[in-house]
Amino acid sequence: MTRIPEAGSPHPEPHPEPHSQPRIQPHPTTVLTVNLGRLKQVEYTDAPSGGTGIDKRPADGPVRVVAPGPKGEAGSGLIGDAVSDTRHHGGNDQAVYAYAREDLDTWEGELGRELPNGVFGENLTTRGLDITGARIGERWRIGAELLLEVASARIPCRTFAAWLGEERWVKRFTRAAVPGAYLRVLEPGEIRSGDPVEIVHRPDHEVTVGFAFRAVTTERALLPRVLAAGDALQPELRQTALSYTGTLSHSPEN
Repeated sequence: MTRIPEAGSPHPEPHPEPHSQPRIQPHPTTVLTVNLGRLKQVEYTDAPSGGTGIDKRPADGPVRVVAPGPKGEAGSGLIGDAVSDTRHHGGNDQAVYAYAREDLDTWEGELGRELPNGVFGENLTTRGLDITGARIGERWRIGAELLLEVASARIPCRTFAAWLGEERWVKRFTRAAVPGAYLRVLEPGEIRSGDPVEIVHRPDHEVTVGFAFRAVTTERALLPRVLAAGDALQPELRQTALSYTGTLSHSPEN
């Protein structure tokens, strides 16, 4: 059984060499760590459980990843990973959350503190993947078995802000527009830290993770264009885009 290290504080001492731009890495495209979280009782969540699983730590062995089931009923796609509030998290379209180590490095420079793998609540900390530039519907083969499909961008919430402990965190994260990606499981499999990642399918449209994130946050005029992602689009985002498009078509100027 995979062991999860004990939870601790997310607020280490400041990083000694902060920087403000992503570092170019010569490393191959890999999963640096597979991260799992335990349920912790906290005061800063409105989850019915009163807890959160955002504090994720690198697992020291293989982890099985499956499609967990419908949102609202199921949690994480990683066996052994806690999702406390299934109203907003987990389910098939949010089975796995990935964030790039390069983007964590940039945030280290911005915040002046160390950010260990898993601190953003990500299940996969990657190296060599442009996650913000990944297209909705893009497919990744990880290890020998697992096949994932990029489904949506992560939208920051109050639990994320309280956990990280940074002032105006939701606004800062939103302004940066480097949200990481939620992925759905097309083919289950076992993965571990160090597994290679191969992009096996890249759709021919413009809707990247970053594009979709801006469309639902700071640039809502982009919403009609996210529909180009077709069937790979998360149902909630599809409905938001259709509603926005309908509003435009019935506006007095049209």
